Amino acid sequence: MDLSTNYLGMNLPHPLVPGASPLADDLDTVKQLEDAGAAAIVLRSLFEEQIMREQEATEIHRERHDHTFAEAVTYFPSPDSFVLGPEEYLNHLRRVKQSVAIPVIASLNGMTPGGWLSYARLIEQAGADALELNLYHPSTDLETSGAEVERQAAEMLREVKRGLSIPVAVKLSPFFTAFAHFALRLDAAGADGLVLFNRFYEVDIDIKDLEVLRSLQLSDSSELLLRLRALAALSGRAKASLAVTGGVHSAVDVVKATMAGAHVTQMVSALLKNGPGHIRKVRADLEAWMEENEWSSLSQMRGNMSQGRVPNPNVYGRANYMLMLQSWERA
Repeated sequence: MDLSTNYLGMNLPHPLVPGASPLADDLDTVKQLEDAGAAAIVLRSLFEEQIMREQEATEIHRERHDHTFAEAVTYFPSPDSFVLGPEEYLNHLRRVKQSVAIPVIASLNGMTPGGWLSYARLIEQAGADALELNLYHPSTDLETSGAEVERQAAEMLREVKRGLSIPVAVKLSPFFTAFAHFALRLDAAGADGLVLFNRFYEVDIDIKDLEVLRSLQLSDSSELLLRLRALAALSGRAKASLAVTGGVHSAVDVVKATMAGAHVTQMVSALLKNGPGHIRKVRADLEAWMEENEWSSLSQMRGNMSQGRVPNPNVYGRANYMLMLQSWERA
């Protein structure tokens, strides 16, 4: 049974990859993930805000200026609230690379152009096999248009690519006005991979204490459905590798994602719920399903249910939307 795939130019034995999460914070857990058969591993993100705060703190210390406004140092989380600061992140990356033989993918998370992008080069020097550029934009800025957000994202990608020799994947949210067009714009700008999609951790409101609360819910397989449509739209059209993250919990989820066009299926919530050994179970279940259904390789099925290859491409567009509503109204 051939489960092999190529992602970001890397030949992997199968598509099961732990995505960016706290799973890779602990070296023992990293080794357990490798022992369970992870094809590669993605480290948690280093945030633009962390890098900028460290750079600002260095500048303030050098010039010995006082903080004029308290908000300048209290608006973002304190350095102590982050698990890994910029230097700690680079040191942790080096230790992970020394501890495992599988590819290690680092992650940078930001939303504005700036000096924080220079850390991409430091990440490469620390030994990362690839970089996942996480363009997390919550779209709450009333002054910035969608076109400007997309222009900045493409320019950030170009800036990162100019200074690196390792491959760069771009992790996206689904909330762009014309997602497929924007994804292909990043593809043309040099993205080696596209990762679909970032999970937005929502806020909640405490109506008694009048506080805004952080809300974190682990995913389930239902979240995969949004990603299948995006994969199906890009498969066969983008040169970049396609990865899916969010909603991959079982072998059936892997099959669906592969048929839609995915080269890699990243798992986070499933591993947080079930532990590193869940990779081994999903791989065994995948092999059993393929044997039962007479598939000899994943490459044979990859993209066979994409928008460009199904008999009626409209099933991924308005046709299904209208049929679903009409059926529901009759029921």
